[in-house]
Amino acid sequence: MATASEVFVKALENEHTEYIFGVPGEENIDFLESLSKSTIQFILTRHEQGAGFMADVYGRLTGKTGVCLATIGPGATNLLTAIADANLDRSPVLAITAQADTKRMHKESHQYIDIVSMFRPVTKWNTSISSPDIVAEAVRKAFKIAESEKPGATHLEFPEDVAEEICKKPEYFEIRKVRRPAPDHKAVNTAIELLKKAKKPLILAGNGAIRKRATKQLRILLEKTNIAVCNTFMAKGAAGYQYENNLFTIGLQSRDHVTCALEEADLIISIGYDIVEYSPQFWNPEGDKTIIHIDFEQAEVDYWYHPTVELVGDIASTLWELNEKIDDSFQKGLGKFAAKHRKLLIEEIHEYDDDTSFPIKPQKILHDIREVLDDTDILISDVGAHKMWIARMFVAHEPNTCIISNGFASMGIALPGGIAAKLVFPERKILTVSGDGGFLMNLQELETAVRLKTPTVNMIWTDNTFGLIEWKQQNKYGHAFGTQFNNPDWVQLAESFGAVGIKVNEGDDLREILTRAFKEDKPVVIDCPVDYSENIKLTKRLGQLVCPI
Repeated sequence: MATASEVFVKALENEHTEYIFGVPGEENIDFLESLSKSTIQFILTRHEQGAGFMADVYGRLTGKTGVCLATIGPGATNLLTAIADANLDRSPVLAITAQADTKRMHKESHQYIDIVSMFRPVTKWNTSISSPDIVAEAVRKAFKIAESEKPGATHLEFPEDVAEEICKKPEYFEIRKVRRPAPDHKAVNTAIELLKKAKKPLILAGNGAIRKRATKQLRILLEKTNIAVCNTFMAKGAAGYQYENNLFTIGLQSRDHVTCALEEADLIISIGYDIVEYSPQFWNPEGDKTIIHIDFEQAEVDYWYHPTVELVGDIASTLWELNEKIDDSFQKGLGKFAAKHRKLLIEEIHEYDDDTSFPIKPQKILHDIREVLDDTDILISDVGAHKMWIARMFVAHEPNTCIISNGFASMGIALPGGIAAKLVFPERKILTVSGDGGFLMNLQELETAVRLKTPTVNMIWTDNTFGLIEWKQQNKYGHAFGTQFNNPDWVQLAESFGAVGIKVNEGDDLREILTRAFKEDKPVVIDCPVDYSENIKLTKRLGQLVCPI
């Protein structure tokens, strides 16, 4: 016979769990004791939110469920933001929280709150383990739901007295593969007819286009049809820079070159597109576009997103079926109209490649980063003004090489996320980019990175303000309020943790500094002053944009 904690750990091993990120507490020590005898590596973090973000990024990069652990009360509440982020970013994550003894849950009690009710709105499914005999079922269900499309977060509450009880049921459930359904054949034929009639079709690739083999089939479709394509923030790299009709990223809430292409297009093929990322109101303001919806789920009901046909099922299978029906009779020049828009985008991307001014312009920083990173290296963006520049200007060659939180869009994800990325891909360069606002939100995980010897490079774009909010305030009111702050000496702060600290002092220093930083065998923090006067310049330029005919 085994205790419920021992069965829980065995069930996690059965799910091929590699890591559990978390913080210990009095109410989860029995679980931790069982975990200490396991093949699973426990990653002690310095804050539960950091643990949640590590599980989040692990899930996005691997497609497997990332697991995080917290204790009762404040430990559980500290997890909430990261779990909400994983859920809206479609990352498979299981949150495990301890709970008070079941004999005191019916009354007012020390640190007791209703954790299950609190987590329910930010997860796909959650429950409290009320009996040791349901542990194996609950764990299997949590993983199955977390990883099924669209993936997201699940949560299991584990009361301290249940954890110690003897379990009479099996220790785990056999994992059996579940086949996802294929789309309706009539819907596929309708989509093919729409494609045949279109003169200027354009693919809008979303988060779902980089999961479950979808990217391979998407790229086959692009090669077969030469169709134009753009992507959301979280689908960067789906098409690849080299594809000649790739219009890169859509997502700025203002008119842009890619918006011009969407206006010109007579058919939009949305593939794995999440409305949570970018409202169709911004790219289909009249709500009159002809749309083919390809996704794991039916389309959301939205005034500006009303598909003509919906191909609901496994995205890769759907694209495979379309590819099978596309032959030499299809026009090959369907994406030619995108060339003029792409040309203007590329000119903007490379506008400041040789600029040496200081502080450094965002475009120049991203050019130097791209020069240093290989195609499969990973950039993880925090949330702030820098995220908008990364989304628009950083060219990703492969999917999941530019990780951006854009469903829940939470500050503080980059530093802990970089640790998870380095654990998953120790052979790759991992660069995190944060603003000086976001970096301090989970600074404590720098100690975790040093302790684990995960040599990530963490760049801070320094401007002593919440830059994205100031950007929006300047656009709307002509001034900023309540956004400015002071910063510590980033170099000394990094060194106090046992990391390497480097300050950028010249406009042409960055590339050499990045190259040197990636040769270090410990985490590096780079203080990079940024010229955010480019924010307003970009807004004005886009506000005056005239779409080429």
